[in-house]
Amino acid sequence: MIRPILIHPDPRLKKLCAPVADLDDELRRLADEMLETMYDAPGIGLAAPQVGVLSRLIVLDCVKEEGAEPRPLIMFNPEVTAASEETSVYEEGCLSIPEQYAEITRPAEVEVTWIDRDGRERRAGFDGLWATCVQHEIDHLNGRLFIDYLTPMRRQMITRKMQKLKREQARA
Repeated sequence: MIRPILIHPDPRLKKLCAPVADLDDELRRLADEMLETMYDAPGIGLAAPQVGVLSRLIVLDCVKEEGAEPRPLIMFNPEVTAASEETSVYEEGCLSIPEQYAEITRPAEVEVTWIDRDGRERRAGFDGLWATCVQHEIDHLNGRLFIDYLTPMRRQMITRKMQKLKREQARA
């Protein structure tokens, strides 16, 4: 089932999410629906608060090459445990802030621990677009959006555009 994606500004997007204490079938179903929603959007990452669920769950798949095998990742309670001093800059966007992009600087490589959909603890290193994406999605779990890295004026401009978009959607 494709879920509606919240559009900024929405107070749920600024909340700290609760850790997943007990992995059950309902949470696995939510993860599967989030992947379906992300692919449909289309996007490369989605965090539970973007679909109105304040739990520490993200999904991502940064495989973008035509015909390449998808590599979906489901992460419960993801946490960056190490980050490189070296940084990289990517033009980021967000499904909750449609058609707005900005260059954001983040660590170039990160190590992340998480619990997979089978309840196993996992650890992996990420670089390139995967590193940017996993950091962007974990930020969502902490109530932080990519526009929070921008100047107040630029952030305010984007927020006003999103308020206008939401008014137009409400009228439609």
